[in-house]
Amino acid sequence: MIIGGGPAGMVLGLLLARAGIDVTVLEKHGDFLRDFRGDTVHPSTLQLLDELGLGERFAALPQNHLHRIAFPIDADTEIPFANFDRLKVRHPYVAMVPQWDLLNLLAEAGREEPAYTLRMRAEVTSLLKEDGRVAGVRLADGEEIRADLTVACDGRWSLARQQADLKPKEFSVPIDVWWFSLPREPGDDLTALMPRTGNRQMAVIIPREGHLQLAFLLEKGTDTQLRARGIEAFRRDIAELIPPVAGRVDQLSSMDDVKHLDVRLNRLKRWHVDGLLCIGDAAHAMSPVGGVGINLAIQDAVAAATLLAEPLKRGRVRPSDLARVRRRRLLPTILVQLLQRAMHRALLGPIVQGRRSGPPKPVLALMRNFPPASFVPAYLVGVGFRPEHAPPFARRQPSPSRRS
Repeated sequence: MIIGGGPAGMVLGLLLARAGIDVTVLEKHGDFLRDFRGDTVHPSTLQLLDELGLGERFAALPQNHLHRIAFPIDADTEIPFANFDRLKVRHPYVAMVPQWDLLNLLAEAGREEPAYTLRMRAEVTSLLKEDGRVAGVRLADGEEIRADLTVACDGRWSLARQQADLKPKEFSVPIDVWWFSLPREPGDDLTALMPRTGNRQMAVIIPREGHLQLAFLLEKGTDTQLRARGIEAFRRDIAELIPPVAGRVDQLSSMDDVKHLDVRLNRLKRWHVDGLLCIGDAAHAMSPVGGVGINLAIQDAVAAATLLAEPLKRGRVRPSDLARVRRRRLLPTILVQLLQRAMHRALLGPIVQGRRSGPPKPVLALMRNFPPASFVPAYLVGVGFRPEHAPPFARRQPSPSRRS
């Protein structure tokens, strides 16, 4: 049984069902529609979708492709920081797709498997414990569901993790993020992600199929002050920081249009207790730097399915089996978090604290004078450490394209 119908939970459910294991995914909401969830699908995940036979269906979803991350120097000059076109992979770009479209596609594929059940509006309120192990869950309506294994994919505020008394180690984070959208105009570049910096602020423009999604970064703990200043001051800040969108900021009607993300970076020491495994954000909350959290969670799901399919078929998953998942995924998690912490210290923290106005000059000089260096950040963001591939039992030939 899987708690949470996010990317990790939906991928894990599909893979286990294709192994012939009866699996139920519990999602507390009635649909997948959420604003400002991570919508990046990186090259490693695009490769996985191909292996699952879902590449053509995914390609039919409305999307745009990011080919580079670049820092604008002036109105006519930019310095590429990460160039995904340099990657020797099948899909050398980051696909920007509404997460609900991806989740609906995975749900549709899951329903094609006889062993798969997806239950919406199924809110888990507590774990069931018997003989010292987790034996299932209790839902908000009082229903009890028992399972040989429960997998917590319920995010950074995981209820299952709390009830299992698994406490993450927290790492300091200097930033919070405020998300909002603005209309797109014909001249907007849809192929690049463009950070802007200045006046203790940073913004990242993320082009989308029908609009611009913007991430506004300030020093952590300043949400109250930001909202107290009001929407007019916020509009002025955005117009000054990003002149090309100055004529569109009046589309923000109130601060209710600006959603605050309390950025966390943490990691569990142990990802399991007997009968329960945590993966994705439930095991390791990631910073939004690089947008890699979703793809890292999906890699956890693939590893879990690969390692646990046989024990689940036998009907008994031992704690040692669950520990194998953590061992396989721990190093990639640590390395990504080390990189994110380094970015916090060297780039984001100094900008929002007023100690620097932009990226370190040596980095910009390297990227300007030696463009092939943009391969390294592109690989770390797009492919990452130890990408997982679909196990043989889950692979399928491409199916006909259709929208979910």
